[in-house]
Amino acid sequence: MSESTETPVKAGASSDRRGFMFKIGAGLMGVGGLLISAPILGYILAPSVIDWKKRRSWIDLGPLDDFPVGQTHLAIYKNPIHGPTVGLADQIPCWVRRTGTASFQIFYINCAHLGCPVHWFEESKLFMCPCHGGVYYEDGSRASGPPPRGLFEYDWQVVRNRLYVLGGEMPNLQIPGKLPKSEITPLMIDGEKYLDGKVVSTT
Repeated sequence: MSESTETPVKAGASSDRRGFMFKIGAGLMGVGGLLISAPILGYILAPSVIDWKKRRSWIDLGPLDDFPVGQTHLAIYKNPIHGPTVGLADQIPCWVRRTGTASFQIFYINCAHLGCPVHWFEESKLFMCPCHGGVYYEDGSRASGPPPRGLFEYDWQVVRNRLYVLGGEMPNLQIPGKLPKSEITPLMIDGEKYLDGKVVSTT
């Protein structure tokens, strides 16, 4: 009699342990799924939830003499989106190409494929990505490799012989580099508002 009564008890205990372990495993898988999906959902939903246009502002890159005509140079600015724990991560590089006396192309340094920093090669007049072999012509257009498009560009203007870029929120396939002129916030200097290097209003 004792053996017949002990067997169901042992079987029931084993079943309870299996059920308990299954619940733990399912819970851990659920947590893991949330951790993996959170950044993906954030990437997809953030542009529709956050007004990223307000997270860009005009930044002074320096005097025009720092950028000779016909040359491409690296410039670094402090990202206006920063916090006390960011450290040097708020130092953002960009490529400045001066095509004329008062004309520029200013490129985000990130490759349009997966965001690796691109390098400029003066000899070949090409931007190249060291991560996956993306190549761009000197005007930022795509030359070869996996990038789906050319380099993203900044809005810029020249005011009082200094070069300014509209920087902050970084672009991706959902957030553009350049904005329509009607959506650009003017640069304010000494009570004067500038767009395209011209005074548009005075306060």
